[in-house]
Amino acid sequence: MDPGRPSWRSRVWAVALPLLGVFALFLVATGIDGPGAGRVVPAVALALTVSVLGWAFARTRAQRHRYEEELAAWAAERAAQTERLRIAADLHDLVSHGLGLITVRAAAARSVRGPEGDAERTSALADIERASRETTIELRRMLGVLRAPGAAPLRPAETLTDLPTIVDAANAAGLTTSLRLHEVGDVSPGTQLTVCAVVREALNNTVRHAGPGRSRISVHRDAESIVVDVEDSGPSAGWRPQPGSGHGLAGLRERVTALGGTLHAGPEQGHFRVTARIPDRESP
Repeated sequence: MDPGRPSWRSRVWAVALPLLGVFALFLVATGIDGPGAGRVVPAVALALTVSVLGWAFARTRAQRHRYEEELAAWAAERAAQTERLRIAADLHDLVSHGLGLITVRAAAARSVRGPEGDAERTSALADIERASRETTIELRRMLGVLRAPGAAPLRPAETLTDLPTIVDAANAAGLTTSLRLHEVGDVSPGTQLTVCAVVREALNNTVRHAGPGRSRISVHRDAESIVVDVEDSGPSAGWRPQPGSGHGLAGLRERVTALGGTLHAGPEQGHFRVTARIPDRESP
């Protein structure tokens, strides 16, 4: 159990039951003999018993109501924290993509020689300005959400239909990316979200470390798992790798592992390959 989760502990009956026991022992000890005792003593005992039971039930109900309020507040805070962590992960992707696009366009424009150099540099500056503005606006929006008290606003989770948009963004950063999305059947929302995260992080790594080259993406089902495979064509000639935060693949591996899957990432015959296998039982 989460150590911060409110727990239900009531000592009301630990007090009420001994009191009722004391009343019972009192009746046994005093008896009901004597003038009028046959009616007075039972009446007093009944009144005391009803009073104790009424107090116990009222007290228990009030404590239960307070516990449910605390539990609801705790659940809302947990949901807000979870959403903030997801936004933080999106923030990492956003900054990585924006800076990667700027780096690629600047490096590509600098390497162009001849009559086309001026036109390419003008185009690159326009792309850099647009990417910088979009990244800054989104960065401010996300930071505003993270700083705001209360629950973070939810937004629709990514699905497999968002993969072409992710690919288009990578191509705008200078990559030439192909996507093969095979028939995968029904896929759970959590798995679809993770597939998008794998593809985005792999492409961001390619932009930073390999430069404006080629990348191939394949998504298919293998029995009860969804397999994502992203492979680049290796470093572009003269490209200098741009280091990132160093947490992208580590966080991605943790995310895939949390779903019971596996993630392999590393060089392979001069290329860099990221392969994720995510368990997902196909709906009947």
